[in-house]
Amino acid sequence: MPLSTLIIDDEKLAREELRYLLNEISEVDVLAEGANGIEAIELIEEHQPDLVFLDVQMPGLDGFAVLKKILERARQNSDSKVPQIIFATAYDQYAVQAFDVNAVDYLLKPFDRARLAKAVERAQARFMAAAETAPAGDAQIDSLLKLIGTQRAAPARVVVQSQNRLLLVDQSDICYAAIDEGVIRVVTQAFEGLSKCRTLEELQEQLDPAHFWRAHRGFIVNISHIREVVPWFKSSYQLRMTDKQQTEIPVSRAQTKRLRELFNL
Repeated sequence: MPLSTLIIDDEKLAREELRYLLNEISEVDVLAEGANGIEAIELIEEHQPDLVFLDVQMPGLDGFAVLKKILERARQNSDSKVPQIIFATAYDQYAVQAFDVNAVDYLLKPFDRARLAKAVERAQARFMAAAETAPAGDAQIDSLLKLIGTQRAAPARVVVQSQNRLLLVDQSDICYAAIDEGVIRVVTQAFEGLSKCRTLEELQEQLDPAHFWRAHRGFIVNISHIREVVPWFKSSYQLRMTDKQQTEIPVSRAQTKRLRELFNL
């Protein structure tokens, strides 16, 4: 019997490419597609699929958050099925995390036909093995939930595009990030580039909250790269950063209290 399958990806072209390739594989039957994490959870609950191709990076709930929700529901409802998961991503930095949370496999975009076939073969083998064993108990599900919590901790590096190159940048090197007309700039002391994230909120999820602060709706700053706090008019402040331009970043009124707490002003 073919594996009942869902495709979840926020990029329409990626969904179309994956469905096209899967149509050539007799071991799967694609039931539906979803464009975000919320749709993923709804479709999984509705169809109870055997297999889900799940994009890692999506606005709102990312792939790991979706898996966490599925496991939490399975713990609360013994009739809720936990499907096999194959993660899809443009960045191989998520590969180890995918395996650590018990995913069947991970696929890098653009998809490779032979690699996809191998991933489906692995899923089929695991599905058959799971059918012969008892379903996951609360202890196993709790263990996976803990692993997801650990693996979704902020990565040490983030991807920045600079002059047609994708660079892995240490978070400690980032001075600040700013958004202008939907484009996010990431600035270090040595260079600046563009983030693949669509919103500052999405980028902020990847950054260590102990060091990065949303000082203004248009800016995320690395607290360690604040050179000077500059008093501004009407009891407001600006932050002078350590980048080459010594950029001055406004602090929103809503964040003024947080600034005073950070530096005992």
